[in-house]
Amino acid sequence: MMLSGKRVLITGGGGGLGADMARGFVAAGAEVVITGRRPDALRKVAAGSVAIRALAADVTQEAEVKQLFAAAGPVDIVIANAGAAESAPFARTSLEHWNHMLAVNLTGVFITFREGLAQMGGWGRLIAIASMAGLKGYPYVAPYAAAKHGVVGLTRSLALEIVAKPITVNAICPGFLDTEMTARSVANIVLKTGRSQEAALEALLAADQQKRLISPAQVTAKALWLCGPDSECVNGEAIAMPDGEA
Repeated sequence: MMLSGKRVLITGGGGGLGADMARGFVAAGAEVVITGRRPDALRKVAAGSVAIRALAADVTQEAEVKQLFAAAGPVDIVIANAGAAESAPFARTSLEHWNHMLAVNLTGVFITFREGLAQMGGWGRLIAIASMAGLKGYPYVAPYAAAKHGVVGLTRSLALEIVAKPITVNAICPGFLDTEMTARSVANIVLKTGRSQEAALEALLAADQQKRLISPAQVTAKALWLCGPDSECVNGEAIAMPDGEA
């Protein structure tokens, strides 16, 4: 119960990693506020614990994020987890696709961090869920990779601004997660190529060093560690998962 008395706000909390983190932080004693664009999905996650509160918001909309933090009340830990991934060959990438990837994966983190930091009066933690795509390139996801590289740059720059405060900002950069988002990517490969699901997953993991999916629980554990006493001096880091793969 190391986080007893702390309030955590998690974006993208309606499923997958966001839902797993909500449960993990509750188990550590925290009060959790989850947000996202799907009220029904949020309510389903919140139904699992009286310590989880659901507030719908679109992280790409500045006014909605401002209202979100006002409704949530003072927050000690902010986890910018909301994101989306779409693939396309670069030559067929539209400006609309590019702008959507940046809005969800980068601008949403910027607004969430800015509003979260503004209401932190003392100890605090800002955590971005980035990606290995923010540390190296992957084919067919140039806009997504560019956005995640931006998240890493944002994290490192903000960390230097707030270094004198009892607040840290870090990014966690996992490889492919065993979540609905990866399942949709696999289904997209199957649809476009006619490959089997197993072959599509193998193709997706081809650029991954360990050739396996990462469980949400592993990322949740890393986020919890960043909020614990052993990570006080960890600031401005982009933490690769698997460790060392960059």
